[in-house]
Formats: sequence, structure tokens, C-alpha cells
Amino acid sequence: MPRVRIEETRLKSWDEVNLNLKEIAEWELAVEAIEADMNNKIQDLKLEKEMEAKPYQERIEKLAMEIKEFVEAHRDELKGKTKILNFGKVGFRQSTKIIIKGVQAVLKSLKARGMMDCIIVKESVNKDRLREYPDEVIASVGATKKVTDTFWYEADREKLRA
Repeated sequence: MPRVRIEETRLKSWDEVNLNLKEIAEWELAVEAIEADMNNKIQDLKLEKEMEAKPYQERIEKLAMEIKEFVEAHRDELKGKTKILNFGKVGFRQSTKIIIKGVQAVLKSLKARGMMDCIIVKESVNKDRLREYPDEVIASVGATKKVTDTFWYEADREKLRA
């Protein structure tokens, strides 16, 4: 489990803190067991339902293939690109794909031709790198550094397991 932040505590001694950590570890182990059981049941149910749905999916694929073959063979009978039937529609739509064999070569060529509108550039602030600069520099770019001491705890569940 990740470290957890807490704002205030009401314990009177380190022994009470230690007992609370022990209890937290016990509860975390119980939650882990419940979640593991839940995940196993979810996986079993998914597999069961996938197997249940498989014959339907296979039949849908077979029917769709038969429809596609028929419509392609009778394409000249379509008025436009779509034929509306009682239980649905069939037809063709134009699809355009751009195939890029070498991204770097295409990017270089786009830049050379001044086609910058075809290049996506994502900019964001690297906060980890900015954190390394002095406070004055950080402030000069319009950012601030906030330093806090934040409480955390980590229960030792491995000791409890043993």
C-alpha cells in the first residue's frame, strides 16, 4: 500500500502508535485478500461470459461476411452509397488513410517544406527540472515553490504475515 497522509493524531505513546500500525497492517492484509478474491471472481466471470458470447460473435461475423459479399457483388444496384432495408442499412463509405513508413523522415520532409501545421508539438512544464532552479529563478518565470513536511506512515505487513 502507498504511504498515507494524516493531518492529526490522538495517540498518547509510541506503543499506541505501534499498535495502530499493527492494526492497519492487519486491515490492509484483509482488504488485499478481499480484493484478490474479487479479482479472481471477476476474471472467472469474464471468461465464462466470453465463452458464452463466442457462438453469437462467430455467427455475427459469418452473417456480416455474407452480407458484405452480396453487397459487393450487387454494388451497381445501390442508389448512392447506402441502401436502406427493413432491418438496417448497407453501403460503402469512403475511407482515407495516411500510411507513414518512417516517422523521422516524414517529419524532416514536412519541416523542409514548411508544413508545420502537419506536425503536432506538445509542450508542458517539466516541474521536476524546474524544481532544481533557485527560488528567484522559479519566481521570475511566474511559478512558486512550496515546501511542506507532510506526515506519512507505512505499516509493515510482511512482519505481520510472518
